[in-house]
Amino acid sequence: MFMDKALVDVKAGNGGNGAISMYREKYIEFGGPDGGHGGRGGSIIFVASTNVSTLLNFRFSRTIRAENGKNGASKNQYGKGAEDVRVEVPVGTVVYDRDTHELIVDLSEEGQEFVIAKGGRGGRGNASFKSSVNRLPRVAENGEYGEKRSLILELKLLADVGLVGLPNAGKSTLLSIISAAKPTIADYPFTTITPNLGVVSVDYNDSFVVADLPGLIEGAASGKGLGLQFLRHLERCRIVVHLVAMDGVSDPYDAYQTIRHEIKSYGYNIINRPEVIVASKMDDDDADVRLAKFKEQLGEDVAVYPISALTNEGIKELIYHVNDLLKVTEAFPLYEQTGEEVSKMKVYDATLSDEPTQFEIIRLDAHTYEIKGEEVVKYYRRFNISTEEGMLRLLQFLRKIGVDDQLDKMELEDGDIVILDNFEFEYFR
Repeated sequence: MFMDKALVDVKAGNGGNGAISMYREKYIEFGGPDGGHGGRGGSIIFVASTNVSTLLNFRFSRTIRAENGKNGASKNQYGKGAEDVRVEVPVGTVVYDRDTHELIVDLSEEGQEFVIAKGGRGGRGNASFKSSVNRLPRVAENGEYGEKRSLILELKLLADVGLVGLPNAGKSTLLSIISAAKPTIADYPFTTITPNLGVVSVDYNDSFVVADLPGLIEGAASGKGLGLQFLRHLERCRIVVHLVAMDGVSDPYDAYQTIRHEIKSYGYNIINRPEVIVASKMDDDDADVRLAKFKEQLGEDVAVYPISALTNEGIKELIYHVNDLLKVTEAFPLYEQTGEEVSKMKVYDATLSDEPTQFEIIRLDAHTYEIKGEEVVKYYRRFNISTEEGMLRLLQFLRKIGVDDQLDKMELEDGDIVILDNFEFEYFR
C-alpha cells in the first residue's frame, strides 16, 4: 500500500528533576549540599532514509514518545539521560505544523536529520546553588518539559520528470517501456491509483527518474478524483512530460488545456516549468490527422513529440530530448525564503540572560487574573516550590521581571487570585 500523507503527534521526554540532599556521613556533621542534576529527556529525530518508501508506518503509530530523563540523587549523582528516538521517514518527506500549517523541515536528502521535538533539559540539584551567602541551599530545579507537537507529514516523490495526462493517455505504458518499472496497464481509465517511479538509463553515464502520476481529471486541483492527492508529487519534478492521446476518445486540444488548467490552479509555479508535449497512441487510425490539427491549434513554435508504444516510434528521440533538457534545467526549490520570513527568524545572543522579560496579565473575571507568556511559563516550571526557599525564589523572580509592578497598576484588590500555569496565589499589597 502506498501512503503519502500522515498525521502524527510527537512528545519528547521531560528532563529529570534536580535533587535536594545534604551529605550525611558518620563523624561529618556539616557535609553540605550534594543533590545531583536531573537527566536530559529524549528528543525525537526524523531521519531521511531510502530504507522506507512510504509513510505507511505512521498509519499504525500515530503517536511517538520519548522517555523522560531520570531524577538526580544524593552524593551528586546525575540522573541518566534518556535515549533519543530516531524515526526513519522516506527521502522527500515534508513536515508541517498541524496547528499553524507552517513548514518545519523538508527532508530531501539521504541521511538528513532534524530534531522535530527537543527533549527537556534536566533540572539542577541543590549542590549547584551553594554560595558564600547560602551554604545549605534547600532548593533545586525541576526538569523542563519536552516539546510536544502535532504534525502533518507529506511525501513528495523525488523524480526528475513527471508524466501527466488524462486517464488512459498511455503514461504507464510509456514508463514500462523506458524503464524497468512494472505499473498496472489495462485498456480502461484509472488503472494507476498510486504513483510509480522508474529509472531511465540513457547511456553509460546518464540516467533520470520518472514518476508516472495517476490520471488527472477536470477539477483535480479542487479535490476531484485522485488528482489533488498526487499533484504534490509534481512539485519536485524539473520537467513535466504531458501525454495527449491521439486515439480519438477525446479532443486532443481540449484534453491538453484541461490538464494545463489543473496544474495552473494547483500552484507551486509548476505551470512555468519546462514542458515536453507528447502525442501518444500514434498507431491508431487517423492519429496523423488529429496530430496535424493539434499542432495547428498549439501554434507553429510549440514542439510535439509523436510516439507509439506498439511500434516504439519516437521513444528513443523522446528520451534523448528529455535527458538533454534536464542537463540545462536546475532543480526548483519547494519553498523560497522571503524577506518577510527572514525577519521572523529568532536571533539568539549568548551574552543575553535566559530569564524571560515578556509577559502579559489578562483579567479572567472580576477577581481572577492570569500571567501569560510562553517563556515565563517555561521558566516557572523550573522552580521546585515544594520548599520554602524554592517558593521564595519564585516570588523573587516574578518581582524581578516586573509582575508586582504590573499588578499594582491594574489596581487589584487584596485577596484577588493570580494564576501562572498551574500555580495560584492571592494578591496582597
